[in-house]
Amino acid sequence: MKKFLRRNGLSVVVIALFLVTYLGGQILTGWHVHNDEREEHHEAPLGLGDYLTSAHFWEATAENWESEFLQMFVYVYITAFLFQKGSAESNDPDKPEEKRNVSPASPWPVRKGGLWLKVYAHSLSLAFAVLFLISFWVHACSSVRLENEERARLGLGAISLSEHLGGSRFWFESFQNWQSEFLAIGSMILLSIFLREKGSPESKPVEAPHGETGG
Repeated sequence: MKKFLRRNGLSVVVIALFLVTYLGGQILTGWHVHNDEREEHHEAPLGLGDYLTSAHFWEATAENWESEFLQMFVYVYITAFLFQKGSAESNDPDKPEEKRNVSPASPWPVRKGGLWLKVYAHSLSLAFAVLFLISFWVHACSSVRLENEERARLGLGAISLSEHLGGSRFWFESFQNWQSEFLAIGSMILLSIFLREKGSPESKPVEAPHGETGG
């Protein structure tokens, strides 16, 4: 177990933090917030199980996941061909790409070659793109459900998904998260030129000059 934790501690801790903030944080607090809103409208509170299928829960969840997966897709994809001299988050623009030979230990799509290799060569960005599109769709569907619930309280008719996407509410929900993700990426790229974190793979060595590019 000790050996396992040493080799997998990073993923174990991050997954644990996700579960604590998701299960004990977002779900429970969101449940109480939503029931407070229902009480203000003289509606019966929802049980936890019902809340987990509600538009309120899925809109909030997918809205955040969507922005995170978009961030990672853009970051992984553009760093393959765009550079920032001196950043730990960039390949060196003056250094040729390292060529490695295929070996028996290489992943099977690499050994297979052809179309499998072409897809696998971009599989990381493709995976994040697919996760973004799924989250985007869930966000859109739950967001229109939530808006229609609010419209029903006001005695207004329901709107369609296309009408919802043509309005400003959905895009405000998205853009307010997207801009923060791109700000975070930009901050990481630029701050890693001048600042260091000893021992982190996201940082250049403490002794490295500012002009030395990572990657």
